[in-house]
Amino acid sequence: MTTPNNSSAKRLTVQIPTPSGDAIEAWVYLPEGSGPHPAVVMAHGIGAIKAGGLAPFAERFREEGFAAIAFDYRNFGGSGGQPREVLCVPRQREDYSTVIGWAIEQPHIDPSQIIVWGTSFAGMHVVELAASDTRLAGAVAQAPLTDGLAAAMMAPPRTGIRLFGLALLDLLGSVFGRQPIYIPGHGKPGDLSIGATPDGLFGERLMTPKDGTRWHDRVAARSLLSFSWRRPVRRAASVRVPLLLVVPEADTIAPVPAALEVARKAPRAELFRSAGGHYDVYEGGAGFADVLRAEVDFLHRHVKTAAKKGS
Repeated sequence: MTTPNNSSAKRLTVQIPTPSGDAIEAWVYLPEGSGPHPAVVMAHGIGAIKAGGLAPFAERFREEGFAAIAFDYRNFGGSGGQPREVLCVPRQREDYSTVIGWAIEQPHIDPSQIIVWGTSFAGMHVVELAASDTRLAGAVAQAPLTDGLAAAMMAPPRTGIRLFGLALLDLLGSVFGRQPIYIPGHGKPGDLSIGATPDGLFGERLMTPKDGTRWHDRVAARSLLSFSWRRPVRRAASVRVPLLLVVPEADTIAPVPAALEVARKAPRAELFRSAGGHYDVYEGGAGFADVLRAEVDFLHRHVKTAAKKGS
């Protein structure tokens, strides 16, 4: 079922099958003891991969008695799928669902205590899953994108028009089997990139894998057409489970008003305002320590570890 990863004796690498035949690669962090353990299913933001910043969260969750399952979406990172770095919102949400289903079947995981966790762009998936997936016991969204339309409108008009034009051109090219037109994931203001913000290069540094894993930091331009019109914020009132929203004080990428609206409307939402900007929630950022503390506290209050059960 699992194979050890040479880089960590406490981390397992698994290949999770999907209906498309393209396997999802996941890293599984297991706590001490036989369990069953509550599990946190984790994925990254737009264009990023699990090797770029998820390990510090997963390792801490494991230390606290939670199994952590960090995975790459299909077409990204270690997972299968062609063409590479093409983002599709329904496919990514399906990947979350597949990994949740896989976790439930594992004997060392408590199927009644599955928490979904997502950062940045994955906030779109987390809100939708928290509203619709009856298998979940809780959800965590940090620096979350919860309104694709609002995010698209944050770009300067000239940049937005250029990106939209590239997206249409790339989509047309895909009809004729052409290779994707790629857009960089990060940049400085004025660059033609997804995250052309004052802290964009800082974010690129934090998202770059420290273990040497290759990362292209790009998405196919057609990907923009998959999410710009999607607005999970409108489903906030339907959220069924405890939901923690970690919203940076100065986020210039994910619209803060939309995230705050989710916090107001979701019946069991909790809000934590973190220091700094969008990337400061990660290790190396100004808000990381407090964010991690808030998330661990939330997890302990809403699920029980195996150690607690035995006490």
